[in-house]
Amino acid sequence: MKKYDLIVIGSGPAGEKAAARAAYFGFQVAVIEKAPRVGGAGILTGTLPSKTLKETALYFSGKLDKGLYGVDRQFSRETSIGDFMFRKDFVTTSESNQMHNNLLRHKIDVYFGLGQFHDSKTVGVQKPDGDEEVLTADYILVSTGSYPYHPPNIPFDGKRVHDSDTILNLDRFPHTLAVIGAGVIGCEYATIFSTIGTKVFLVNSTDAILPFLDKAISQALVDKMNKDGVEILFNTSFDQIEVSADESQPIRIPLKSGRTLEVDMFLYAAGRCGNIRGLHCDRAGITLGPRETILVDTDYRTNVPHIFAVGDVIGFPALASISMDQGRIAVSNMFNVGDVKQFAKVYPFAIYTVPEVSMVGLTEEAAQKEGLDFCTGQARYGDMPRGKIMGTEDGLLKILFTREDLIVRGVHIMGNIASELIHYGLTLVQDQKTLHDVIATIFNFPTLHDLYKYACYDGLGNLAGRKLKD
Repeated sequence: MKKYDLIVIGSGPAGEKAAARAAYFGFQVAVIEKAPRVGGAGILTGTLPSKTLKETALYFSGKLDKGLYGVDRQFSRETSIGDFMFRKDFVTTSESNQMHNNLLRHKIDVYFGLGQFHDSKTVGVQKPDGDEEVLTADYILVSTGSYPYHPPNIPFDGKRVHDSDTILNLDRFPHTLAVIGAGVIGCEYATIFSTIGTKVFLVNSTDAILPFLDKAISQALVDKMNKDGVEILFNTSFDQIEVSADESQPIRIPLKSGRTLEVDMFLYAAGRCGNIRGLHCDRAGITLGPRETILVDTDYRTNVPHIFAVGDVIGFPALASISMDQGRIAVSNMFNVGDVKQFAKVYPFAIYTVPEVSMVGLTEEAAQKEGLDFCTGQARYGDMPRGKIMGTEDGLLKILFTREDLIVRGVHIMGNIASELIHYGLTLVQDQKTLHDVIATIFNFPTLHDLYKYACYDGLGNLAGRKLKD
């Protein structure tokens, strides 16, 4: 039995950063990974693959520059599924190798196999060849991520009936696709496949997509999706689907609205569960939450004082960006190294749809709940010289600010590279900057950051009851 200061179970973004941080401070660390390579869902089946497919879809479709220079470029219709998946496979392999090398560079021992608690300080590694290696440690960090939820009424087969993992392993393009669930994953894949020419039906049980977004941005995304051929079916669901053994026959989905969809492929993207299957948390005495998540306190400590958990396995917000810092902070808390022990309270969200959506701070609905006296301002990509150069007329940036002090409380963007543009908005909200601070800031010209300045002018105009443009 080998003894460590820390055992990390799971080598996704959270686990890798936690392990590297502990090793940096001189602790002996082991990482256990059940998959054949490191990276977890964030690298291998979730964050990076879907975002790479979005960029690939944009490239092959020419969506962002068709006709932009007065000539319609002719894109080949002979693009193969192998061509479509090439960059995704390259990125995931490259990043997984880089993460593995980082672990080895920090002199971290990596064990490939299924980690299982024997007790609260002992973990067995069930190796692919059937052997078991037993490890023990003063601290254990669970960062096993999550997996797609499988309702029992859906006959998943990984060929025509998919979850968000198997959709990455297609052997052909679907002609038509039904996507169930208008959350982040559902909306991203709906727009990706629509971009490459698949007819997409997005089925949602409520009357809005991405309900955490500002309603104006959510509606703008709905309008853009409709314009791009995604048919969104609100306020309906289904009880079962009918899948013929004959693959030439369509999948039939009788909806509760009375309509029946007939599609080539089906993607269920409505929920994920904590990935603790086979871990035997009961042997360690760990308290679990709903959907197989692990309950933790603000230090990421479970009810067992020397066992911590981070990342998707603890539930919301389940963002790779936050999971990485959760791992680092958990290590700081367990070893009391005097490093950062909490991350910033203000952080951005990004949805990698086509077009992207990103936000930070308060929505109008949240500001109303807090009883704030607020106002808003907007600017559109198509009104900015850089937007005209890029051909991104559909984009929109919206700021929300309090009337009394003009402090920016929220920023919401829909449009090209929204996930990049939001970081300036993050500094505004985090540092409580005012509209005048933004207007007094010099940006390169032409750039999309001018959106911020003109959204502020629009906000001042709304306060004054007349439109301003300086």
